[in-house]
Amino acid sequence: MAKKKAIDELLAVMARLRAPDGCPWDREQDHKSIRLNAIEEVYELVDAIDADDDVEMVEELGDVLLQVVFHAQMAKERGAFDFEQIARGIADKLVRRHPHVFGDVNVKDVDGVWQQWEEIKQSEKTGTAYERISAFDGIPRHLPALMRAHEVTKKARNQGLLSKGRKGGAKAALAKELFVLAQRAQANGWQAEVLLRAETARREKTLRKKEKARQKRALD
Repeated sequence: MAKKKAIDELLAVMARLRAPDGCPWDREQDHKSIRLNAIEEVYELVDAIDADDDVEMVEELGDVLLQVVFHAQMAKERGAFDFEQIARGIADKLVRRHPHVFGDVNVKDVDGVWQQWEEIKQSEKTGTAYERISAFDGIPRHLPALMRAHEVTKKARNQGLLSKGRKGGAKAALAKELFVLAQRAQANGWQAEVLLRAETARREKTLRKKEKARQKRALD
């Protein structure tokens, strides 16, 4: 008898854990109860990558894969989707969004690749329930505040809603400045994360208004 492929074995193990006579803890979970586990596992993977630790990377990548398999099994049980659909969906998307590799499109550089990716993504969602009217619609709400501020700024610059900004300066000096700001917030009894999240939300609201006004002018 041929040995099962590792992914098939993993799917079978997950199904067994969720079976009526499986693990009580696994059986009582749902999508929402384990949703934050994925965040924790990804951060542990980042730690392993930063440590250049291949052994830890194998384990942490497995833990990340477990989250995918867990959600896939729960969705399969309620007749929504399964692991096959997840894998097929991402494979098809990668081919579709890389016409310069799997087709005959030419791009000059990495910037061209990113622009093409965004254009294809936009065209895929246009006219659907998932259409993104604003460039800011695709930024995850639960990103850490500094990451979200970075993404909002990047989207705004790409859309021409912000100037290119000043470059230069030392990374070490900027890192120190960021740490000092966190210290100042803590000394005042504030959470730097909360402060930055609120400020990013305020600025994003202003940028969305600016974007909407530009879209309106384009239609007039």
